[in-house]
Amino acid sequence: MDVDERDINKTPPPREFLERHVDAARFLEFVSTRSPVFKTRPLPRSKKEAIALMLEQPNLIRRPVLVTGRRVLFGFDKVAYAKLK
Repeated sequence: MDVDERDINKTPPPREFLERHVDAARFLEFVSTRSPVFKTRPLPRSKKEAIALMLEQPNLIRRPVLVTGRRVLFGFDKVAYAKLK
């Protein structure tokens, strides 16, 4: 598998990417709640708020973000990664 590794702080995903791939019903699953930055902020109450925080502080985006074809995975999920092989 070819990998295009990017530093999310230097080249964060654009708003359009986040709007397309962050699920409104599960938006907190796309936020890195372990980030020290997150611990100083109130919980976002909507997808719109979550994306605004992610754009302001890219460290709040759950990593890694894996894009393969039309599929996008946020955060490491061993089972989902195994299915990609």
